[in-house]
Amino acid sequence: MKVAKDLVAASATPMVLGILAEEESYGYAILRRINEMSGGELDWTEGLLYPLLHRLERLGHVESSWQSVAGERRRKYYRITDQGLAELAEQRRQWDTVVDALKEIWLGLGERRPMMALPLEGRA
Repeated sequence: MKVAKDLVAASATPMVLGILAEEESYGYAILRRINEMSGGELDWTEGLLYPLLHRLERLGHVESSWQSVAGERRRKYYRITDQGLAELAEQRRQWDTVVDALKEIWLGLGERRPMMALPLEGRA
């Protein structure tokens, strides 16, 4: 299954902020975490992630710093700010509303047969 670009774009900010709310991280680790959490269904590229991280930094939702780990190359780590935590809470409220509405719609569909499933003689 391929997740539509619009859905990926809409969910990118709360996903990245949620990951950074757990702990600070660097780009490749964020990409790996998203891939793991989605069972491989969301295979983001650097071209999606880094512009998002830079935008979140400009908005004050994340901060970055270069860090060196012994034996590894220098990496830019991102951490969520208090403003980012507030944005994450707002994003979560909005997504809860969307998910609840979708559940209501889908539950309703389960209780009745869609029009296309009716036999021809049963259609108006």
